[in-house]
Amino acid sequence: MGVRGGTKARGGVSFPVLAAVYIGTVVGAGFASGQEILQFFSAHGVWGLGALVTATASLGLFGYLLLRAGARVGAESHAEVIDHVAGPVLGRVIDYILTFFLFGGTAAMLAGTGATLQQEYGLPYWVGLTGMAVATVVTVLAGIGGVVKSVSAIVPFLLAALAAVAAATLSRSSPDFGFVSPARAAVGDWFVSGLAYGSYNLILATSVLAPVARLVRREDLGRGAALGAAGLGLGALAVYLTILCRTPASARVEVPMVLAARLLSPVAGLAYGAVLLAEVYTTAVGSLYGLANRLVGEGSPYFRTVVIGGAVAATVAGAAGFSTIVGTLYPAVGYAGFLLLGTLALAWLRGRL
Repeated sequence: MGVRGGTKARGGVSFPVLAAVYIGTVVGAGFASGQEILQFFSAHGVWGLGALVTATASLGLFGYLLLRAGARVGAESHAEVIDHVAGPVLGRVIDYILTFFLFGGTAAMLAGTGATLQQEYGLPYWVGLTGMAVATVVTVLAGIGGVVKSVSAIVPFLLAALAAVAAATLSRSSPDFGFVSPARAAVGDWFVSGLAYGSYNLILATSVLAPVARLVRREDLGRGAALGAAGLGLGALAVYLTILCRTPASARVEVPMVLAARLLSPVAGLAYGAVLLAEVYTTAVGSLYGLANRLVGEGSPYFRTVVIGGAVAATVAGAAGFSTIVGTLYPAVGYAGFLLLGTLALAWLRGRL
């Protein structure tokens, strides 16, 4: 099936690349910085492990159902998938939620850049905020082909960096599973926290996974979803354990993982900060592309204008602060995203996927 923007037909994206795209779209500022893992998992102490398993399972199952839906309708944007599984009325509600979160997710990524550069390098917050906005706009204007390439290329470096920092930290200290910080928990109950985490991340990934599904062989959809979810789960586990090794200090900073890396050595802190910024960039790209593609479509003459305008608006919203956005926007969208999970499950049970 031919697609826009010069991308390949079905089979042009292998399941390892699909998994990398899934991981790269989800693993942005909140995940790689540790702020997201702190608020959804580590703040629950040992029960955070249960939340993590719940989140991983939901990302694998519902990610697969989403990909099946995208492949079935040959989707070129998430709106076609939402309409197919939820119908015109509920679908519109979910579409509004998803579109809003794509904007909020873009703002969170820009804010994460500002927070990282400010915490580690002493640069003004607005430098990272606007610098990431410019880099994101340039990539998104290259279309879905540019998005896939940029996201999949950076994922291996991020996972390697997470594993290295976690392994080195665990070799020097032990996780404090007794640590519980209700004040830092985004969601009070650990099980609901895991579901909400999976829900809002699937919302975030929908904008890219839905149109990418048509480029993947049907037999590779399940393997790609499973590998992507496993990678996300293992990465989250590494961050979760690292944060618990560095409590309570890790619960007081904007970027806990960079703090953990810096405690190993100044060079490790600089290296992890660089990888973090690269991963933040991939998620910002996925979010902004999904927003613009939903509003006007990649082939529209207004696509460039919407991309630039969306980036400017997200930059302004990012001034609210990184941890504030993660702690307020993400749980709210996670709850709302249960609608998407439910409609995907019903469509599957009814044989529509």
